[in-house]
Amino acid sequence: MLRTVIAVSLVACCLALGLEEEWATFKSQYSKQYLMAEEVYRKQVFSQNLDYINIHNAEADNGEHTFWLGVNEYADMPIEEFKRVMLGYRFDATATNTNELYVPQIPDEAVPKKVDWREKGYVTPVKNQGQCGSCWAFSTTGSLEGQHFNKTKKLVSLSEQNLVDCSKKEGNMGCMGGLMDQAFKYIKKNHGIDTEASYPYKAKTGRKCEFKQPEVGATLTSWKDIPKGNEKDLQKASAELGPISVAIDAGHQSFQLYKRGVYTERECSPKKLDHGVLVVGFGEEVAEKYWLVKNSWGATWGQEGYIMMARDKENMCGIATQASYPIV
Repeated sequence: MLRTVIAVSLVACCLALGLEEEWATFKSQYSKQYLMAEEVYRKQVFSQNLDYINIHNAEADNGEHTFWLGVNEYADMPIEEFKRVMLGYRFDATATNTNELYVPQIPDEAVPKKVDWREKGYVTPVKNQGQCGSCWAFSTTGSLEGQHFNKTKKLVSLSEQNLVDCSKKEGNMGCMGGLMDQAFKYIKKNHGIDTEASYPYKAKTGRKCEFKQPEVGATLTSWKDIPKGNEKDLQKASAELGPISVAIDAGHQSFQLYKRGVYTERECSPKKLDHGVLVVGFGEEVAEKYWLVKNSWGATWGQEGYIMMARDKENMCGIATQASYPIV
């Protein structure tokens, strides 16, 4: 009996020491600082997320999942806080869509097995929206940066802050959320969007619009939507045109802590969309088809800021539900 008690005590001690080391590394790596009361709470959340990561990864190693999780800068946030702060796509499933639809020009047999627009110069480096629900703005600039490059052969980083501060009349709400199509509408009406360099990102909604016409980095004439829920058309558009703006259901602990592999989530909804991202290609890995998706949570999240999301699995997480792209 005494030996059992001692053994249990030693295991508990080792686990506690392991948590202390993990916590210290996390705070150092991501420059986290807390007041004393908050640190107690954040450390508890971190411990719970770490347990979730370890259990999931053990299952993944056993072949039960096709993706793995890892500690990132969001590992001290409970999922409800994470969703409230980081997810800003405001989808209205009841809205009637009157926008022009994409019609594929590429036949089925001509669709390549793999596409990665990063390799062709269409994609700017991964950005970080910070604790601001402006994902919709980053998805918008990402697809327009690609189409602008396609036309001019110049990759220009465009200003998300311009959209956050200035597209309220079109229905967007800055850090409180918005839609990519509404951002496209603003850019068309405004005759352009400023460059990132001239209107830098602040991760908060500005008190006034500071758009400067001489600093316009790109324009668009219109935009089109991909037929709702059609992954085949999304694949063709991705192969034919370049990066495509999409919305997904990202409100899950597994997405928050994603590290590598092809992401699937049984709880994902194809209708309850809450996060704007960018499809920059597609492919297949170990018999798992995937979408290559650029996120806006910095390069420390996922695969240096990217995620491979399951493709042709019943519109996983709604990736083909509300896809669109600008016409330059």
